[in-house]
Amino acid sequence: MILSCHDLSKSFSEELLFSHCSFHIEDHEKAAIIGSNGCGKTTLVRMILGLEPADEGVVTFAKDKTAGYLAQHQDDMDQENSIYDELLTTKAHIIRMEETLRELETQMHTVSDEEELKKVMERYETLTHAFKLENGYTYKSEITGVLNGLGFSEDEFDKPISTLSGGQKTRVALGKILLTNPDIIFLDEPTNHLDMASIRWLENYLLNYKGAVVLISHDRYFLNKIVSKIIEIDNKKATTFLGSYTDYSEKKQILRNSAMHAYLNQQREIRHQEEVIAKLKSFNREKSIRRAESREKALARVEVLEKPVEEVKQMNFTLTPSRLSGNDVLTVENLEKTYGSHTLFHDLNMDIKRGEHVAIIGKNGTGKTTILKIINDLVTPECGLIKLGTNVEVGYYDQEHHVLHMDKTIFDEISDDYPDLTGTEIRNTLAAFLFTGDDVFKKIESLSGGERGRVSLAKLMLSTANFLILDEPTNHLDIASKEILEHALNHYEGTVLYVSHDRYFINQTAHRILDLEKGNLISYLGNYDYYLEKHGDIYSTASGKNISGSTASVSNASVQAADTFQNQAAKGTKDVSEGKLSWQEQKEAQAKRRKLESSLQKTENEISEAEDRITELETEMAKPEIATDIGKLTGLSKECESLRSHLEKLYGDWEDFSEQLESFAD
Repeated sequence: MILSCHDLSKSFSEELLFSHCSFHIEDHEKAAIIGSNGCGKTTLVRMILGLEPADEGVVTFAKDKTAGYLAQHQDDMDQENSIYDELLTTKAHIIRMEETLRELETQMHTVSDEEELKKVMERYETLTHAFKLENGYTYKSEITGVLNGLGFSEDEFDKPISTLSGGQKTRVALGKILLTNPDIIFLDEPTNHLDMASIRWLENYLLNYKGAVVLISHDRYFLNKIVSKIIEIDNKKATTFLGSYTDYSEKKQILRNSAMHAYLNQQREIRHQEEVIAKLKSFNREKSIRRAESREKALARVEVLEKPVEEVKQMNFTLTPSRLSGNDVLTVENLEKTYGSHTLFHDLNMDIKRGEHVAIIGKNGTGKTTILKIINDLVTPECGLIKLGTNVEVGYYDQEHHVLHMDKTIFDEISDDYPDLTGTEIRNTLAAFLFTGDDVFKKIESLSGGERGRVSLAKLMLSTANFLILDEPTNHLDIASKEILEHALNHYEGTVLYVSHDRYFINQTAHRILDLEKGNLISYLGNYDYYLEKHGDIYSTASGKNISGSTASVSNASVQAADTFQNQAAKGTKDVSEGKLSWQEQKEAQAKRRKLESSLQKTENEISEAEDRITELETEMAKPEIATDIGKLTGLSKECESLRSHLEKLYGDWEDFSEQLESFAD
């Protein structure tokens, strides 16, 4: 075990983030910390690394183990260094060894004393061995490989850090961590600024990484490829799930269903007990009241389960086109765009038909977002034709949220664009996107990237467009929100064109993929997995690793499958007979239960009739004319006594039937 976390708790401004979180990370294990935005994932990692104090709990690292941390924002790099030189700082100890070796080589040529020469040569031999162990002869190519893998071309190696964007700085910081080879790496949203090729490279790198890895990520495809453990922060508690993200998702649903089932069963039992108690008290006899009091005490001792929160703070919306468009939604012909001497694309063509969900993918900087901006008249191309079809109404989601007005409140942003909506309708719309109470009066400029994204999606929902153009719609959304967006798009009857590097999202929503490669769009009819299959991606081959080993794996898997089949076949007859017996027993039990329920209902009816008749008799006997008629009064009195005696028996029968039914529930 490399890391142990026990009973970690943290609050900010008296608001509890999480409490008593416990988990551990084994050597070489790949794990992920997941949860909704704001649940405390980054805070938890910072607490583990000692960058944030814990309110309670203990963090224990194995002795002499090193850790690396990729934060979401970088501020610890030398701004004057070039990209290459900044990564070179991770190899400072190797460079010093190399310099010492050169000095020793010089000394070997100049030292004349034999004993002194012997000492120099021995030191040189020892240092050369250490240099080899540190991969000293390949460190430059290692740096180049990491930079290329993270999407930097060689002509960018000399760029100063000070000129880089935030995303580029994050990639440099990631490269530095990978090159230092710590025993455990903590990576906070490492794929946010990587294109698909770089993400696939990173996946392969981390899969083969010898140390432990802890990821914070909303990239479900990425998690599925890498992790074998999920640590979920939900409802202020941490729960560990073994397996991939898909395994976690399935187990989580089972647990959620089980918790809800237990809650509903307990609530049903509580209501039943309350009804029995009320009924016993209504009998108004000493024995029944004692039983009612005993049940009340037992009920008071029950630990009432909290109602499970099925989905905390999820968006919930639908997208409805205002009218049907023509079959030809978008035609692009001979499109060209250049910036200075650099040509992004030329002679670019595409057709989008009604009802299609089309994803544009490609490396960073190839012009994917530019294509969307040209279609929306936000960027002017050098040449080309953009033609929208009949009755096409465009709804545009801009990842930079230029469609939002920074000086407006959230409420005004909606009300100004949709003046026909009432205040209540606006509030209801915003509530679907998690903006409630005074949140609706926050200014757009004060919102986080994820919050601005939700405002843009709210406007998109209200637009009733029949052609949605989306630029990185899942950026800054947590997993739950992504799933809601996927559901909305999959039930959308209009047409969708979007740019995304979220492969899981593409798999769930795309009918067709357009790969922007070398200035041209190549069409693949299918989702991302189909694209990988047809594209013949290098990553697919790399994931196979040892080809000769794969045959053995397949063979072993076949043997295991055969053994499993034989075991199942051997016990097949037994399973069938046991299943049949169980079914017969269940049928008999159900018949007995129905009989008891019928008897209980019949007894309740008889009790009601007897109580009503006793009330009638008592009313009759109270009449003056009856009170003076001894004969009639005696007859009525005998009937009343007989009914009371019968009623006592009915009360006893009712309690017996009720207790027998409760034993069935157990």
